[in-house]
Amino acid sequence: MDLLLEGGKICVVPTKVGYIIATADSEGLERKFAVKDRKRNKPAVVLIGSMEELDELAEMNDEIRDYYQKHWDRDILMGCILPWKESGLKYIPEEGDAKQLVRDTRGTSCFVVKYGKAAEQISKELWEKEKKLMFASSANPSGRGNRGKVAGIGEKIDSEADLVIEADDYVTSIQPNASEETRWEQGVMVSFVTEDGTLIPEQKGQRMVTPCPVLIRKGVYLPEILEILSDSFLSWDFRQGFYY
Repeated sequence: MDLLLEGGKICVVPTKVGYIIATADSEGLERKFAVKDRKRNKPAVVLIGSMEELDELAEMNDEIRDYYQKHWDRDILMGCILPWKESGLKYIPEEGDAKQLVRDTRGTSCFVVKYGKAAEQISKELWEKEKKLMFASSANPSGRGNRGKVAGIGEKIDSEADLVIEADDYVTSIQPNASEETRWEQGVMVSFVTEDGTLIPEQKGQRMVTPCPVLIRKGVYLPEILEILSDSFLSWDFRQGFYY
């Protein structure tokens, strides 16, 4: 908390699927992109610390909020692509290119819940005490996973991060029967926006509603998320990688 509130800091934090680089301001976002050699059209995700924070930031309808709540209640890591509320945009840092580094070209972002206790506690504190957001990307050179091991974050990130929290045992405990080759290194993403970034319509129990939710990335908890998706929506689609 102290480091992130100082400004310009990047911290490596464990999650359910591995390590992330977390930051809370524009300078930190710039450092995060630089240390990962990450393309700037691949925005950071927004880590949500409470359902109240999500309500404040993201545009949703009742069906989408209920979908989030089901994952929240079952402690299931999941992220959705959503537009920002106008009232939520004020929480993105004004300095530099922060708005471009946390949103895609449509002005939408991925809002992630239940990603792991350590990071959740930090983001919840940042929001409740300071009304600051926590942004993140995986802690590894772009395009290469860290395999859930702090040693996998790479020398550049390890040397340039202001803090590295090591918790390999915690990360392993989420997928205890998986090998480094078979484990998921990411969470599931579902898009709730059209191609121009507007929110999809409510289905209200009707069939064959389009546009509909699109599962755009497989990941950990996939069976549980598919179950909830099918229970929540009569129409949904699957397009792996349909984002950038």
